[in-house]
Amino acid sequence: MNVFLTFDIEIWCNDWNALDERFPGAFRRYIYGRSPAGDYALPKTLEILNRHGLQGVFFVEPLFAARFGVEHLAEVTALIRDAGQEVQMHLHPEWTDEISPPVFPDKPFKRQHLIHYSREEQTELMRRGLALLAAAGNPEITAFRAGSFAANADTLAAVKACGLGVDSSLNMLYSYSGQDVRTEGDFYFPYERDGLQLLPMSIFRDGRGRLRHAQVGACGVAELRHAVEHSAEHGHPCFTILSHNFEMLRAGASQPDRIVAGRFERLCRFLGANRDDFPTAGLRSVPTFGKAPANMPLAEAGRLATLCRLAGQAARRLPI
Repeated sequence: MNVFLTFDIEIWCNDWNALDERFPGAFRRYIYGRSPAGDYALPKTLEILNRHGLQGVFFVEPLFAARFGVEHLAEVTALIRDAGQEVQMHLHPEWTDEISPPVFPDKPFKRQHLIHYSREEQTELMRRGLALLAAAGNPEITAFRAGSFAANADTLAAVKACGLGVDSSLNMLYSYSGQDVRTEGDFYFPYERDGLQLLPMSIFRDGRGRLRHAQVGACGVAELRHAVEHSAEHGHPCFTILSHNFEMLRAGASQPDRIVAGRFERLCRFLGANRDDFPTAGLRSVPTFGKAPANMPLAEAGRLATLCRLAGQAARRLPI
């Protein structure tokens, strides 16, 4: 069973005022995460992956570069490519009204999610994103993920119109994600829709019976390990895990979050040691997904694994 280790790579200035003054510091934190302990943002992620011989899929947000310059995007994607990892496209349209000249002059205001844009507008934003990525040295983009999983049927149509083969924007735990696609059925598992391969976030049931999506910063390593093993046992087509470039940093700082960093290290060690059973895969070669059986069960994690995660979350709240 393939495991898709996916990373959303994005930069935020933590305020929409004084963007040009805030950007240099934000870029250093979100991309490098420099501290006396080392660079615990993107460089540490790449180092851990490569040390364990794993393939990652890096969904990189390019629209910020239309404001600050494509050279910054090129720096980010060069780090990823030079580490032998894969660049794909991510979009946060919050940047749209910060670009000059205006992308949509008739709507010069902030719209947070792609679902707030028409199909034509979404297609235009994706084409701009692809052009920015190509200018930064990344011409072979095959997959897309919407920011915050805020996608709808128009998003999927736009992805297809842009010639991409895979969309990874759907998440059953986000009520606004694929809201108008839910009438066609649940999307807990990958499937093909109108010639587009859909790779939703993997969802599992934790030790308290609650549904969680498989995110490194929000799940314990034992929970993720149990969910991967349970998925394979029940014939799931694949398992998709999410992280971000800043998840190994403490909130609002560049110091490493030792709990999450250790969690990611142990997850990668597990996948590296079990690569024959759970090979990590990329999306450059577009996979083909069949429709999962209607009665396919969700993955599960044990109660002890969830209790360990809750203990780790309590430890994260302690001061440094």
